[in-house]
Amino acid sequence: KDRIAGPGVKGERVVIQGRVLDGEGVGVNDAVVEIWQANAAGKYAHPEDHQKKALHKGFRGFGRIPTDDTGRFRFSTIKPGRVPGPEGKLQAPHLSVTVFMRGMLKHLSTRIYFPAEAANAQDPLLKLVPAARRATLVARRKAKGVLEWNIVLQGKDETVFFDY
Repeated sequence: KDRIAGPGVKGERVVIQGRVLDGEGVGVNDAVVEIWQANAAGKYAHPEDHQKKALHKGFRGFGRIPTDDTGRFRFSTIKPGRVPGPEGKLQAPHLSVTVFMRGMLKHLSTRIYFPAEAANAQDPLLKLVPAARRATLVARRKAKGVLEWNIVLQGKDETVFFDY
């Protein structure tokens, strides 16, 4: 499903669209983009999140979106709140992304961060990424409520992927 946060869920609405691209810039037509995220209060809809924060009815916080024939994907959600990270330090609002596709023995893990987000400068994981490569993790604003973020599998503008 492409709706990660249903109607009535509190938070800033956002559509994220993009493409999964190979090293030649060609869209990958058989990828699946999996999203995990917290709600606007910074709580995951997962039994291992023991924070005493409310979950809202209609918030799944999870989705799997297949790419189309040109590698495009699109989903609607809300901007997540900040969640605790290593040593309890708050992370910037982000979506965890996993990419699956035929011919890839191991999935790829990455993140989507939000543009013009002040907390990005203090995010413990984002600070580990060389400054010149951080832009591959930050979506670009295309229109009000619409962000674009592409996943580039290899090459000059390759998206930063994490081992975790």
